[in-house]
Amino acid sequence: MSDVPTNSPETFGTASQLGPASAMTTINLLDSAPDTDPQRPRPGVQRVLSADGANLILFSFAPGQSLPDHKAAHPITVQTLRGQLNFTYGEETVALTPGTIVHLPAYEVHKVEAAAADSGSSIPAILLLTMLTK
Repeated sequence: MSDVPTNSPETFGTASQLGPASAMTTINLLDSAPDTDPQRPRPGVQRVLSADGANLILFSFAPGQSLPDHKAAHPITVQTLRGQLNFTYGEETVALTPGTIVHLPAYEVHKVEAAAADSGSSIPAILLLTMLTK
């Protein structure tokens, strides 16, 4: 699958917080979540932190939006902060709900999908991607 896109922290633009201004950074992730356009096939995305060892990227998925097969240049964790998403790796699909986290090593092909609009919720699902850069 060499034609599968590989994402790095730079793929997601500049962060609203670049590196630690002090020893501690605090971000309200739900307030920082990007807007999404339900007319587009891809979710809204915003890198919110670039720090020592990790980059935090937020995605807002409207119903039916997805991130088709891709891979990350670093190990990652993904977790849903609001709503439900389907995370697929190989033949296994996990329902990502708040409280569930998935870890993958670097360069593993995966995809993320929001349920179709007929599933009942019109509130965007929020996904937190952590790229583990060290």
